[in-house]
Amino acid sequence: MSAKRVKEKKVKSIDDITINKSKVQPGENTMIRLPVGRLPSNTKIYIKAHVFRSEYPGPTVLILGGVHGDEINGVETIRRLIYEDKLTDLKCGTVIAIPIVNIYGFINFSRAVPDGKDVNRSFPGSLNGSLASRVARVITLKILPQVDYIIDLHTGGSSRFNFPQIRYTSSDPRALELAKVFGAPFVIKKPLISKSLRKIAKDKNIPVVVFEGGESLRFDGPSIQIASQGIQRVLNHLEMSERTVPAAERQIHFVKTVWIRASHSGLFMWSKQSGNRVLKGEIIGVINDPQGISSASVIASRDGYIIGHNNASVVNQGDALFHISYDYEIL
Repeated sequence: MSAKRVKEKKVKSIDDITINKSKVQPGENTMIRLPVGRLPSNTKIYIKAHVFRSEYPGPTVLILGGVHGDEINGVETIRRLIYEDKLTDLKCGTVIAIPIVNIYGFINFSRAVPDGKDVNRSFPGSLNGSLASRVARVITLKILPQVDYIIDLHTGGSSRFNFPQIRYTSSDPRALELAKVFGAPFVIKKPLISKSLRKIAKDKNIPVVVFEGGESLRFDGPSIQIASQGIQRVLNHLEMSERTVPAAERQIHFVKTVWIRASHSGLFMWSKQSGNRVLKGEIIGVINDPQGISSASVIASRDGYIIGHNNASVVNQGDALFHISYDYEIL
């Protein structure tokens, strides 16, 4: 999709970027603080949105990290883009970069907010609701009206490692195109989830791609690099930038996924990990009884690729161990 076609769809005029009553002029780079609540200490907490504007009109791309507060690879990816001035020389258009959406979760090493609610299951939110709902509402009201495209950065959660992958909404061909341009090793079709950012964005006709790479509370260098390069490829594709970035390597497009769960509780050790190809009936892990009495093999239920695996050493019956994608094609 060329920038010309993007402009035919929807492009704001050169002087109408206003966030929380703060107008950002053409050619200006600034940070806007959006209040979302207070800590028990009465300390205000803010979402900080970094806005980078070209002097010339073009699309507006929103890049988000830390929607889940413990998923820090996305935070680091955006931090590097800002610190290394990789968003300051746009040929056209605007980038809104938010390193940390869920501030409370970030400072408490938590996926969620105080009452356990998930920001990404709280859209479109309410300014009179829980903290998760308030955060979602601020994004919905203050940010999304300005936006043409969204790149949302995530990791696996709860000790689960996700192989670098880009997910798109199954009913949105524009999101599929962006996913292919992004260039992650795995491209995965996913249905919409109620009250998610992808769902509210789809309702507003904004294509979203979700990058997943690494696991919560741990940096993963390859995932951070792939995310950074993928964002640059998207900006180049939209003719907003012309920075040099390596061409994407082979991509595999998946349309179906299945979870393999623990048949027993015990000590878990995987023998296959994220990124590996597996065959139906293959042993990919083992769950050992801690008393040394028994052992149960974990068996692949399909031919496919592991897109996520559990790094927990102790698991309970029913825990998710492997996420396998199948029904695929090489792009």
